[in-house]
Amino acid sequence: QVQLVESGGGSVQAGGSLRLSCAASAYTYRPFCLGWFRQAPGMEREGVASIVTHLSSMYYATTYYADSVKGRFTISHDNAKDTIYLQMNSLKPEDTSMYYCAASWEPCHEFNVFDHWGQGTQVTVSS
Repeated sequence: QVQLVESGGGSVQAGGSLRLSCAASAYTYRPFCLGWFRQAPGMEREGVASIVTHLSSMYYATTYYADSVKGRFTISHDNAKDTIYLQMNSLKPEDTSMYYCAASWEPCHEFNVFDHWGQGTQVTVSS
């Protein structure tokens, strides 16, 4: 189990930027990976980005991105704060969605390993 608390969502015009944060706490075993997902109304949840957050892993800080956000979004991890960030630049109206933080205790080169979720934060991009 883990508690994930997201923040940083909001409304922005196309071309703008937002930074999301997700603080992880209350876990017995540190998650191996943390990631960001999004889900728009009527759509399936999709993986956006993930990062290896376990310091003991040789893959620590390795990142993975959905093709739709490569070059625009950057995921990062602050180990001291147990927090990940999603810097979103060049935002498009199609990025409008509820964004969820997620945790996995398995290697995260695939998005389907995540099984613990935060409550989400809304991102709205207007044209």
